[in-house]
Amino acid sequence: MSDALIHPTAIVDKQAELASDVRVGPWSYIGPGVHIDAGTVVESHVVIKGPCHIGRDNRIYQFSSVGEDTPDLKYKGEQTRLVIGDRNIIREGVTLHRGTVQDRAETTIGHDNLLMAYVHVGHDSVIGNHCILVNNTALAGHVHIDDWAILGGFTLVHQFCSIGAHAFTGMGTAIGKDVPAYVLAYGAPAEARSINIEGLKRRGFSKDEIKRLSAAYKTVYRRGLTLEQAIAELEAQPQACDKLALLLDSLKRSQRGIVR
Repeated sequence: MSDALIHPTAIVDKQAELASDVRVGPWSYIGPGVHIDAGTVVESHVVIKGPCHIGRDNRIYQFSSVGEDTPDLKYKGEQTRLVIGDRNIIREGVTLHRGTVQDRAETTIGHDNLLMAYVHVGHDSVIGNHCILVNNTALAGHVHIDDWAILGGFTLVHQFCSIGAHAFTGMGTAIGKDVPAYVLAYGAPAEARSINIEGLKRRGFSKDEIKRLSAAYKTVYRRGLTLEQAIAELEAQPQACDKLALLLDSLKRSQRGIVR
């Protein structure tokens, strides 16, 4: 850690471990048990508490609270942690809480995510890679967000819900059940509307892949089948593409039922 990169008004505990090129802005606090890897920038007025591991080349903007105790009333000061991967952008006022021993004892954020202003990630939640959480999105505890999901502004996610890969939620969506992979949902309460066609196009999905996924969506949502019946029919289809396997996996993993 280079003193030249730490603003003189910042407080960095002696038990924190920072790579030599980590930058820490004015009035920020980094507590004991915090480990920050190379290339990460911590702007002004940020609070980071441990145990917490932050990877490479992240940027954490002002007034964010990273690694704080969860307000879950079951939490009694146990040793839990927050793990953040590489190349994440954490904008102003974001709150990221550590886990609880009742679940994973860890809150996990992967790589290349964008968490916009005032996003909240509750205890024991897991965010994959390449996700975007737009302003004021709030995840209760135990929420799982798979890769490439986008949650629109003011999306609220109930505890223990899962959001599948490449899913998209509209502004102000209230999610109380699982959102399968590729599904576009919005409303309060959330309703499934279609496959996230525009998102899939932008990520290079072929026309044939999108056509297959749209047909699978209709099997799940337009034919009056139970979830179990829809899964069985999709599994029986010949020449299922690997993209369809991702949808099937998200359907099978659902514990709360899926948005309808």
